[in-house]
Amino acid sequence: MKDILTKNHPMSPNGQDSISKNSSNNLSLEEITETRVSRRTLIKGGLAVVAGSFLGMNLAACSSRNKTLSPSAANALLDFNPVSKNLNDIVTVPDGYSVQVLYRLGDPINSFTSEYSNDGSDTDFNYRAGDHHDGMAYFGMNKEGTSKDLKNSSRGLLCMNHENMTQIFMHTEDQRAVYDKSARPSSEIDKEVSAHGVSVIEIQKRNTEFSINKNSVFNKRITAQTQININGPVKNHKLVKTKYSTTGDKTRGTLNNCANGLTPWGTYLTCEENWAGYFKRPESSILTDIKAQATQNRYMGSNASDGSYGWANSTTRDDLYDRWDISPKGTNETEDYRNVANTFGWVVEIDPFNPTSIPRKRTAFGRMGHEGAMPGIVKNGEPLVYYMGDDSKGEYIYKYVSTLNWDESDLNGGLDVGNKYLDDGKLYVAKFNDDGSGEWLELSMNNPDVTNYTSYNFDDLGDILVNTRHAADAVNATSMDRPEWTGVHPNTGDIYITLTNNTNRGKTSGASSKLDASNPRYYTDDKNGKTSKGNVNGHLIRMQEVANNSSATAFNWDIYLFGAQADANGNINISKLTDDNDFSSPDGLFFSQASKGLMWLQTDDGYYTDVTNCMMLAALPGEYNDGKTTKITNKSVPSNSNADEDITTYVGTEASNTNLKRFLVGPKECEITGITETPDGKAIFVNIQHPGEKTKDLSDTNSYGSHWPDAGDSRPRSATIVITKNDGGIVGS
Repeated sequence: MKDILTKNHPMSPNGQDSISKNSSNNLSLEEITETRVSRRTLIKGGLAVVAGSFLGMNLAACSSRNKTLSPSAANALLDFNPVSKNLNDIVTVPDGYSVQVLYRLGDPINSFTSEYSNDGSDTDFNYRAGDHHDGMAYFGMNKEGTSKDLKNSSRGLLCMNHENMTQIFMHTEDQRAVYDKSARPSSEIDKEVSAHGVSVIEIQKRNTEFSINKNSVFNKRITAQTQININGPVKNHKLVKTKYSTTGDKTRGTLNNCANGLTPWGTYLTCEENWAGYFKRPESSILTDIKAQATQNRYMGSNASDGSYGWANSTTRDDLYDRWDISPKGTNETEDYRNVANTFGWVVEIDPFNPTSIPRKRTAFGRMGHEGAMPGIVKNGEPLVYYMGDDSKGEYIYKYVSTLNWDESDLNGGLDVGNKYLDDGKLYVAKFNDDGSGEWLELSMNNPDVTNYTSYNFDDLGDILVNTRHAADAVNATSMDRPEWTGVHPNTGDIYITLTNNTNRGKTSGASSKLDASNPRYYTDDKNGKTSKGNVNGHLIRMQEVANNSSATAFNWDIYLFGAQADANGNINISKLTDDNDFSSPDGLFFSQASKGLMWLQTDDGYYTDVTNCMMLAALPGEYNDGKTTKITNKSVPSNSNADEDITTYVGTEASNTNLKRFLVGPKECEITGITETPDGKAIFVNIQHPGEKTKDLSDTNSYGSHWPDAGDSRPRSATIVITKNDGGIVGS
């Protein structure tokens, strides 16, 4: 292996992704007795053969289902020696590969902003790389740097999320010594707000390395302060009217941007995940509006909060800071910011090739802890389909289907094309049946389960979309173990969703903790004197739409992989992982379009970090139903969980060195998240997020959890790396 010198993590400032707000009494799979689609009578249908690559999306041509890769092709794709687990403060990749650090926290995006000093004194984050690099996408452009050329692998725009920040490294030692969340200097708040959001940067390849073109007119930062328009069914709705936008058609900022998505017309989708913890809020009980109280409880909990960073508590009283306080203060919603949290939790569309355009929040996708929005295979004359996870314990998996059918003449459109396809469609939530079948349940006023729901009274579609979690509760969707990234196999059309973990699973009463066939494990994990119980290491679920029709309302499913340590017993290490491919807490997921069938899998782990830092694996996942029916025996399940110890489920082919290998291990205390590639597959971009995040003392550099990527006694920095193969070949082959 090659060593590159150059939670675990609460993805929100208050650990929102580790806290379930789902107190619904939805049925577990074992209580579902009526199924609409038989797993073993799958309707075989036509799935378009992928004809080529477009923005890393799946474009389709003629019918007939593609086959998975042949053994020889599979071996060619995984032709590298697996990387060993390690706890080094470096990025480790296989021999024959090189790593370049491209874009670090604080790096300037233009020629008139100074280089980053990395001592907490830097400002101007509207013109610097934000923190906590996450989901991203590469958009090829022409040689002249004036317009799109989506096949160009040497010059392009890189769009990247900045999910959060490691606050201790944002400020000087003196500032941290007097830190008081109840009275924050506005200058510090401004820096933190601007470190969130999205970067758009132009990159160019010269010889073997990429660099940032600091003179590009396309370079820009979109932050938690930037104006963003509200589009779709929630535009002008009373639930998003605020003092800033009394008509409810705009808001300021995008926040806690985690995973991402793409459109066929060449725009970028960024997704707002754990936004709830940023807001100052009152005790739920003081709210006189009962529906507002229910909304706050479902998304934020009922406890009062100053907001994790105290952005509402600026020593400068100003509208910029008051907007982080959702307490009712005026006589109605247009006189305060009681509704401002309702303007977060959306999928946001950005046009990277139009630097003056205003991003748009696409509210037809629903409001939740969005963990990406990845499209199904795009077919001319058929609806566009997007798959999404809601990343919190016990939350749900969703699908959006456009009303209009895709028209290839819209390929070169911009945000206005998004108005056609992303503002008008149907939103569905998944229900997993215990026989391996499933249903997509529509969330609309046409569904009597929604309109007759007694726990929340929906007024209209806009109300449903603002309160999507309530609507999913209403239809008895299946609560899952933190649904995160989604991806669609370019050959088979199968949908993959990472389920990171759930330490509530099997432990207490309530639907979000009951064991079921799609969330079937309860076990005990001991690490450094701490015992964790539940589904500690996570798994990946795989879905196949009936008749391979992305807009179908029924699907079949199995579990592709279970995370586990290699030496765990057979009821935990169900996928037979070895030291070369064992992992925990799957998170990021990406299918290569250059290497058809190659899947990259990234981890965000807190349960295996005594053995190894977070990692990225390369996989050849086969296809739905390539495994077997399996009985899992869960020992010592608590009696108050009402869960059976024995669960029957459906598991994919066991892992081996021919279908799953560890490709990368990151530096200390990091998460590996975010990945994209050049169209030729000869360079992949990977994000190293929050190395050294556990650091508590700025005065002692020896106490830093990491010094990556600058080494020495430097503060650690989130960064984007570029991985290439030394022989110039396709990465992973």
